[in-house]
Amino acid sequence: MAAEKINQNNKTSVLVLSTIGFTLMFAVWLMFGVLGIPIRKELGLTDVQLSWLAAIAILNGSLWRLLFGILADRFGGRKVFTLLVLATIVPSYMVSQADTYTELMIWAFFVGMAGNSFSIGISWNSAWYPREQKGFALGVFGAGNVGASVTKLIGPTLIALVPAAGLAGGFVPGGWRFVPFMYCVLLGIMAIAIWVFTPKQDIKPGADRPMMEMLKPLQYIRVWRFSLYYVVVFGAYVALSVWLPKYYVDVYGMELKHAALLTALFIFPASLLRPLGGYLSDKFGARRMMYWVFGLMLAACLLLSLPSATIVLNVPTSVDPSGQREAFSFSMNITWFTIWVFVVGVCMGVGKAAVYKYIPEYFPHDVGAVGGLVGMLGALGGFFLPPMFAWFYELTLIPQSTFFLMFLITAVSFGWLHWTVMHLLQKASPALEHHLDFKDAHEPATSD
Repeated sequence: MAAEKINQNNKTSVLVLSTIGFTLMFAVWLMFGVLGIPIRKELGLTDVQLSWLAAIAILNGSLWRLLFGILADRFGGRKVFTLLVLATIVPSYMVSQADTYTELMIWAFFVGMAGNSFSIGISWNSAWYPREQKGFALGVFGAGNVGASVTKLIGPTLIALVPAAGLAGGFVPGGWRFVPFMYCVLLGIMAIAIWVFTPKQDIKPGADRPMMEMLKPLQYIRVWRFSLYYVVVFGAYVALSVWLPKYYVDVYGMELKHAALLTALFIFPASLLRPLGGYLSDKFGARRMMYWVFGLMLAACLLLSLPSATIVLNVPTSVDPSGQREAFSFSMNITWFTIWVFVVGVCMGVGKAAVYKYIPEYFPHDVGAVGGLVGMLGALGGFFLPPMFAWFYELTLIPQSTFFLMFLITAVSFGWLHWTVMHLLQKASPALEHHLDFKDAHEPATSD
């Protein structure tokens, strides 16, 4: 009984501290979503330059997720997580000291390393929790995505409160530079807490396995299919987290602090509903949840992609030779826009947990490698999408083209999911069609 209590305490400490640490690291990773607005004003950046500043941080927080997942499996999440938190302190401080766009791009790239904490935490918590609790545990950890809203909630206030000249004789920088400086201090505290309060005897599922054996599951097309799903529910989430403040400011003429608060209404459900998504995936199966997620996202993105427009008919008459009359006018006001973005956030929160419910079901001994690859490719979607949003707008001059692009990638993912299910039904006996409850255990391990 005592040993069971110790194990439960160990599991809880890993989950709690890794979740808090991931929340902080996520806030650091995506801080340019809000800081980019005053930076754009100070340095006179274009929209494309601003999008690349956010995207370069997202890139480095994506590229190494496979590697860090494998390292966590091999050396233990406690050691790898602590080292990554410590390594993020220096570039975060240097962002606070940058004076040019080039300097910001360089240090934004390095501070982006914080995003790789996700695959470490997934591997770490998966190692500590039994199969029937993995969906919920990984959902709780993944709720650390709410860190994306931390800068949005506190950033504008801190920027306004801290004098531009700084504090303590300029030792503490002011304005937008105060935010990355503050994160330096919090990262140091977090590294100490993780190292001191998590179990020293860590679980290392990949400690004695050859590297090639750990990479072997990556040959299955299913892993790449999960990655595409994750582009939709996570990559697009990251992209919108950094894009929505600008969207609110440019399209609806809002002040930054109000735009940041409304963006948080998207981030909160997209993050905090992950535990619910994990629970529902444990109960009903990940595939059934993904059907609902993709279906609702398609409907919401279609509505959000409708541009403001007025249709005018030209029907000359003897009374009115010009014949022009307004037949239809459409413009989505800020209330309905925020409601439908909230719906997208709900879908993403549930969907992110559902995708990661798949992984330990199919690859229980390779969560680090498979979870790392899925996280890497999904996060790369967050890197490519902001510049694509900017390019789509420059091409069409329609701000709503952002959501049309999201509609397209969601449709492709939904189509692949449905094709897979139909393929399974065709390969199995006809009786299976009446019993398939969409739970993952019904899909053979070697099929797509």
